[in-house]
Amino acid sequence: MGGAAGPPQPYRRGPQRHGYPDHAQRDALARAFGCARVVFNDAVRAREDAGAAGDRFPKAGELSTRLITRAKQTEARSWLGEVSAVVLQQSLRDAEAAYKNFFASLKGERKGPRLGAPRFKSRKDARQSIRFTANARWSVTGNGPLSLPKIGAVKVKWSRTLPATPTSVTVVKDAAGRYFASFVIDTDPAADAARMPDSGQAVGIDLGLTHFAILDDGTKIDSLRFLRRAEKKLKQAQRELSRKQKGSKNREKARLTVARAHARVADARREFHHQLSAKLIRENQAIGVEDLAVNALARTRLAKSVHDAGWSQFVAMLVYKADRYGRTLTKAGRFVPTSRTCSYCGHLDGPKPLHIREWTCPACGALLDRDINSARNVKRAAGLTVSACGAPIRPELVLAQRNEAGSHGFPPEGGAA
Repeated sequence: MGGAAGPPQPYRRGPQRHGYPDHAQRDALARAFGCARVVFNDAVRAREDAGAAGDRFPKAGELSTRLITRAKQTEARSWLGEVSAVVLQQSLRDAEAAYKNFFASLKGERKGPRLGAPRFKSRKDARQSIRFTANARWSVTGNGPLSLPKIGAVKVKWSRTLPATPTSVTVVKDAAGRYFASFVIDTDPAADAARMPDSGQAVGIDLGLTHFAILDDGTKIDSLRFLRRAEKKLKQAQRELSRKQKGSKNREKARLTVARAHARVADARREFHHQLSAKLIRENQAIGVEDLAVNALARTRLAKSVHDAGWSQFVAMLVYKADRYGRTLTKAGRFVPTSRTCSYCGHLDGPKPLHIREWTCPACGALLDRDINSARNVKRAAGLTVSACGAPIRPELVLAQRNEAGSHGFPPEGGAA
């Protein structure tokens, strides 16, 4: 079982390694996963039945009494008493939170895509999890085992030392059969500020496929193409899985082989994103990125490459790390023509097909690299520069004069060509 630490909001760092619960502990964890899943499904069913009958939705206290306290006394649900009551209560809280987010999404009070109503969980779901809060009396001593109620002392392979006393722990089993423990810890803002002192730099980032990220200073970071490099092994593993009889033990072994292969790809991509995002946050006080329409790009012929790049995950890491360490992150509008605008004079040219990597500005004659030019325009569109004291400032745009046709009044960067 892997261990990790992180603050409650908005940062929760995932585990890096995993260990080996023994067979008895795996059985106990399986019971806990199953009981939590049943309570969640019972809560969803109670809500649906109330809605179908035109009754008011039952409150959390009513559901707790009916689905946990009274259910334990019945023959059909007596096995709920075999697991910690805190696990069951947290499962009810998850159902309540799911409905709260659903209704907030319907009313337009929640940002992001519209959410659907909570669905029933299945034992075949790729991810199973349970959560223990402080009143569950779980404990951990230094870098020793993790003691969980009605499960026992689970051997943990720590990815890093816990910096403070955690408030809760979530135990997760993924599709590859690995167990992880994720801790929630309150962090000290002063300690975070000491780790990331103020920087006097600002950077604009253009995300791409040939190069994963291009910075406005001309730095190009190669795309490692984790999925593309692993496609051959994944294809072989998937072919072996398709040949196994459904329901057999050999098919389950083949499924785990496929899941572990995908997990290695996802872990490598996530580590790359963490290292790059941390480097950019550490070196820059202000960061500008383009607000890409990833969902739309994922429906084109470039879909596999777009998913392999993982732009959304990378930008999400930049967002929460910037918030934690006091950086400024701004997204440039997705309709800003960063690839068609000259970063020297601001002249807006015609559309540029993807195969055109360099072009000459017809207004000022500057030779422009498509990606570097786009990164500079992202930085300007985000309106981010940094003053001498390290504070991010937003310069106002200068209106073009009548005799400067096509000019946006951008000041030259790196000298006019």
